[in-house]
Amino acid sequence: MIGSAWPGARHGRLEAPLLAVLISAAFLFTACTGAGPRPGSDPAADGLSLPRIPWEGGPDYWRGFAKAAAGGWTDPAFFPVVAWYDSVSNASETAFDKSLGINTYVGMPPTVDSSLLDSAGMYWIGGKLNASFTAASRSWVGYFLDDEVDGRFAPAAGRNHLRELSAQAPAGLFAYANFTAMVVESDLPSADSEQYVNGYTDVVSVDKYWYTIPQCSQRPYRNVLVVPIPAARCRTASSYGKTVTALRERDAADGKLQPLWAFVENMTGADRPDTFGGYIGPGQLQGAVMNSIIHEARGIVYFNQSLAGPCQSGNVFRDAQVFPGFCGSAQVAAVRDVNGVIHSLAPVINTQSYQWRFGPGLDTMLKAHDGHAYIFAMIDGSSDPGNRSFQLPPEIHGRSVEVVGEGRSLPVDGTNHFTDTFDHEFSYHIYKVKI
Repeated sequence: MIGSAWPGARHGRLEAPLLAVLISAAFLFTACTGAGPRPGSDPAADGLSLPRIPWEGGPDYWRGFAKAAAGGWTDPAFFPVVAWYDSVSNASETAFDKSLGINTYVGMPPTVDSSLLDSAGMYWIGGKLNASFTAASRSWVGYFLDDEVDGRFAPAAGRNHLRELSAQAPAGLFAYANFTAMVVESDLPSADSEQYVNGYTDVVSVDKYWYTIPQCSQRPYRNVLVVPIPAARCRTASSYGKTVTALRERDAADGKLQPLWAFVENMTGADRPDTFGGYIGPGQLQGAVMNSIIHEARGIVYFNQSLAGPCQSGNVFRDAQVFPGFCGSAQVAAVRDVNGVIHSLAPVINTQSYQWRFGPGLDTMLKAHDGHAYIFAMIDGSSDPGNRSFQLPPEIHGRSVEVVGEGRSLPVDGTNHFTDTFDHEFSYHIYKVKI
C-alpha cells in the first residue's frame, strides 16, 4: 500500500518495484487519493482515518543504526538541524550553536575533540577526525560520504567513488551524502540520478539555493527540475519544498525510502562575485525551512558560509557569536527562531502525515498528535499572497483554530471552514485544532 511505513535500516527493507512508481506519484501530488493508513495502525487512536503520506518510518528509522539509536535519535522530540562546515573549540561555542537550535555538524577541522561534542549533546557526521573519536563517542552517529559527487565525476566514476567510500563506513553509523540539483533535474539521465540517490546512502540531501543563485534570473530560463518551477515563482520559498518533492521522486524509484534533508543558505549560495545577486532575507530563510518541512524534509542543513558579496564569512554562525553587529546577524536570528519552532513541535513533525486537500492556493502538511490536528500551511507558490480558506476534514470537530505561536485564534464556521491571511510568499502559519 502507498501508505506503508518503512521502519528499520534502509538497506534491510523490502524491495517493491511497482510500489516505487506509486510512491513517486504520491509524492509529486501529495493530495492524491488511494493511500491507506500504515499497516497495523489504529486510525481512531492516531486521531484521523485519512490516507497517509508515505514515509521512511520517522524516529523508528534510526533504530537500524546503533550509534544514532544510542545517541537519542529515536526520541520523537529530536529533529536533526545541521550546521554545514562549522567549527567548535570550546563549550561557549557549542552552547551558542545549541542556542540557535543546531544539534549536528558536518565538516569540522581535525582539532575538534569528540568529548566537547559529547558533553554538549551535539552530534558529528563524518570520518574519524582524530584519536578522540572512537566507537564509544556518543556524538559520532553518522559517516559523511562526500559532497556533490554528481557534479564532479562522470556517472560511472562517481558511482565507483561512492561505492569505495561506502565500504569504508564504520559499523553502526548511517551513511550520508549531499548532491547537486543535477540529480533532481532532467539534464542527467534519470537512471544515473536514481543510482546516486539510492545506491549508497541512508540519508540524502540536495543543495539548491533558489533565493540567491543566478538561475532564477537567467534568460532564457531553464525549467529543468523534475517538479516544474515557473520563472515567475523561482525565487520563492515554495521552490525549496519542490526540491524535496523532486528528491523524493528519485528516492522512491527503488521502492525504499530514506530520510531527506533540505539545504537552506543562511546568507548566500553564490561562490563568486559574478554569481552574487544578494542575500536571503530573514523571512525568506524561515519560509524556505518551513516549506521544506511541509514537503516532508526530515532534517534541515544550513549552508553556513557566505562566499560572495559584502558580508563574507567562512562560518556565519561563529562570526555572529564573536562580532557584535555582524552583517549576518538578522539571518542568524531567523535561524534561531525557526529552529525553535521546529524543536518545540518535533513530536508532531515526527509523526506520519495525512493526505488532505484544504483548498486551492495552499501548500500544507497535516499531522495528528495528542487529540489535536496540526496544519502547517503556506501559499503554494503558484499564486499571490492574500487570504486563503481552509476546508477541514469532517472528523475534525473543533470550533476554534489556534494559530500556534501567534497569540490568536480563528473561528471555524458551520461548514468546517476557516480563513486566514498570508502577507508574503514566504509567510507560514501553524494551526492547532481539536479533533
